[in-house]
Amino acid sequence: MSIDTTKVTPSTSFTASFAELGLITPLLARLSELEYLQPTPIQAQAIPSVLAGRDLIAGANTGSGKTATFALPLLQKLRADISSGSKSSKGNFVSGLILVPTRELAKQVADSIKSYAVHFNGEIKTVAVFGGVSINTQMLALRGGTDILVATPGRLLDLISSNAIKLDKVKTLVLDEADRMLSLGFTEEITALLALMPTKKQILLFSATFPEQVKTLTQELLNNPIEIQLQSSDASTLVQRVFTVNKGEKTALLEHLIKLHQWRQVLIFVNAKHHCEHLAEKLSKRGITAEVFHGDKGQSERSRVLDGFKAGDIDVLIATDIAARGLDIEKLPVVINFNLPRSPSDYMHRIGRSGRAGEVGLALSLIDHEDYHHFSVIEKKNKIRLDREQIEGFEVDEITEDSILAIEKPMAAPEGTGKKKRKKKAAVNADIWSGYSKPE
Repeated sequence: MSIDTTKVTPSTSFTASFAELGLITPLLARLSELEYLQPTPIQAQAIPSVLAGRDLIAGANTGSGKTATFALPLLQKLRADISSGSKSSKGNFVSGLILVPTRELAKQVADSIKSYAVHFNGEIKTVAVFGGVSINTQMLALRGGTDILVATPGRLLDLISSNAIKLDKVKTLVLDEADRMLSLGFTEEITALLALMPTKKQILLFSATFPEQVKTLTQELLNNPIEIQLQSSDASTLVQRVFTVNKGEKTALLEHLIKLHQWRQVLIFVNAKHHCEHLAEKLSKRGITAEVFHGDKGQSERSRVLDGFKAGDIDVLIATDIAARGLDIEKLPVVINFNLPRSPSDYMHRIGRSGRAGEVGLALSLIDHEDYHHFSVIEKKNKIRLDREQIEGFEVDEITEDSILAIEKPMAAPEGTGKKKRKKKAAVNADIWSGYSKPE
């Protein structure tokens, strides 16, 4: 297949309305009800091309509206197939297949698609399948096929081996968070699934980062795709800050910040399942109730916790990196890295849970002297540089600070960060912090 791409870069003006994108009346009516006032940059630039049948490679900030970018055209094209009588109706077919890395994302994407299709009067069937729950219920849901299937790769292969679904009628394939799927080891599963699909199909690939595996995948699969890169469009809505603290005092600092600012809906990331439980216990002893979210929890428990957090019934959620992707919470004000992520790309996914779709957000990282070098690597890989700050009462011991500085050269500031730019950045941060009662 051809690997030539048409690149689209961000511009200062975007389409003013969804009607100008060529969407049909039932979708426009639903978008109006959902108070989607105008397309996001990625929606404005991608939807017309997707409706025209082009393959797509898209990279954009989390929270940029990518689900609607592929869901709306997919629904419109299926509706056209129904009207023309060309919709497949025999066997355990699927027309639009969306592959995702986690069960939470599968459920979230399917719920969004069903919401967008409200005015289609049940004409389009959408099913989500993923591990961690009974396969029998999902097999029943797939009887007679489905128009849209949202699936994790492993469970989809299980269903195919049980003859519950076939992929020989797939017209559109969406690979959502392709980098995450490949990093989780789904390469063989994706290869096996692709072998079961028609050669001729539209492919839409979304990825926050583009490691070599993703680049290889796009070169092998996509046919003359349009490429859209919008990673930096809304960066100013998310404030990133780094607080240094002595080893062993992170929990005390965390307690101080939560109580001082009376934060609600704060998402705290740690690196291991047992760290979730341990930190929750330590916070409980300090008068802060927290719930935990990790892979050892059953699906019903994970759904309960996630729904409670989204509804605002849970103030503090401690999670591993399974919450770093696909967790969509409106106006989540604060994300905290209690432990730094192992991968620099996971840092961006973590903090991307806040400051979504133009909302103001705050991302804090708590680092002790053992974290200094790794955070510098995270900065370098993500082309950022953040000031190291201290909170009164939690100052880093001078001996520890000196010993670290003696063995670690400070990373050079990015090009163009002169005094005027630093002053401007400080002023912006001060304005945003005013809503969070920045500690003096």
